[in-house]
Amino acid sequence: MKSTSAINLVRRARWLQLLMIITLSACSSPAQKKDSTRSSDTSAPIVEKSEVDQNPQSTHEKQYTELLLTPDLAQSFSLRSGAHLTASNWSELPGWEIDQVSDGLSALLQSCKVLQKYQKWSYICQKARVLVGASNKKQRLFYESYFSPFKVLNDNDANAGIVTGYYEPLLRGSLKRSAKYAYPVYAAPDDLVSVDVKTHPSFENFRGVGRKSGGELKPYFTRLEIDQGLAKVEGKEILWVEDKIELFFLQIQGSGRVELEDGNTMRLGFAKSNGHPYRSIGKSLVKKGELKLSEASMQGIKTWAANNPDKIDALLNENPSYVFFRILPSNLDGPIGSLGVPLTPNRSIAVDDAYIPAGFPVYLATTRPNSSSPLNQLMFAQDKGGAIKGAVRADYFWGFGDDAAINAGKMKQEGFMWVLIPKTFILTNNTN
Repeated sequence: MKSTSAINLVRRARWLQLLMIITLSACSSPAQKKDSTRSSDTSAPIVEKSEVDQNPQSTHEKQYTELLLTPDLAQSFSLRSGAHLTASNWSELPGWEIDQVSDGLSALLQSCKVLQKYQKWSYICQKARVLVGASNKKQRLFYESYFSPFKVLNDNDANAGIVTGYYEPLLRGSLKRSAKYAYPVYAAPDDLVSVDVKTHPSFENFRGVGRKSGGELKPYFTRLEIDQGLAKVEGKEILWVEDKIELFFLQIQGSGRVELEDGNTMRLGFAKSNGHPYRSIGKSLVKKGELKLSEASMQGIKTWAANNPDKIDALLNENPSYVFFRILPSNLDGPIGSLGVPLTPNRSIAVDDAYIPAGFPVYLATTRPNSSSPLNQLMFAQDKGGAIKGAVRADYFWGFGDDAAINAGKMKQEGFMWVLIPKTFILTNNTN
């Protein structure tokens, strides 16, 4: 009996030893799984490590969150890359806690008309539709729950850029040409063709448009050449307006309204451009000493033109860019931006969509025109423009009317931008 009991004790000891080994192995396996997961995620571009635990009273080791943008963000929205987007946090957005983000809901729903076709946006757009009538606090929580802010940096890693303004102008015009209404607004000519910039990379500088001549592709005609009658625009007149300077600024704004002789109003929207780069006539006037820098606003240029009618044509032709239009329905809520949806005053911006994904919410921190008064609020990237180039660059849509024209004409402020990226486009790894 004694020998059998000893044998049982030995067997029990071995069983306990085996149990301990199994337990220790099980405890170590999560760490191995975590390392394996991190290794498989290294193909996505690492944006930045942002500190999560910023509590100075914490006795725990500081925790960091490594945010990685999924590669399909840049691919789906034709961005150059995601390298200019740096992980941030909501506390870095000036005025985020006091902005009336609920005022931007209509703009978000407009963006969703386009973005909902992407699987990673569809659920967010479903949730957005039920926010109608919800409190500002609830709508702010919606953004904080489904998005993460990413600071926008320029190619030189600077986070500051320029914010200008635009608006929907009102012109006077007629469907018939006359001495009073002498300046035509053209629809896109038939010989203006799209060019595959992958096959013809030099046409990237001409926004992917050109013309065929003798079996060859050439850049389309400049503003001067169009005015000289070299382009095939005869018969493409939509209407005629009475002021060439107003027509020039209509092209810069990209959309507008024309009040006709019978009192009806026609709404015009951007159709195509001739592809030539935009050149600022305001800068030209300053360089020539015709205007001071502080006078080079839209209003200042119009005043100069009224006083120098004989110099207007030469000045306008310094900008080779030219815009063609199309007639829009008169019952729209606003002009149509490049995203294909109506713009919302004070909530829509034009951006360079090589850096900012079209339709996405963008938090903008800037100041009001010719002022140090903060203008910090949620915007939506729903438009683009020939003069809007670079990452931290925005054109603020002020809307329609005299006040909008004044604000847009005066606005040239320093600004900062954060893109709100849906969390569905982000991979997160926590490290301690």
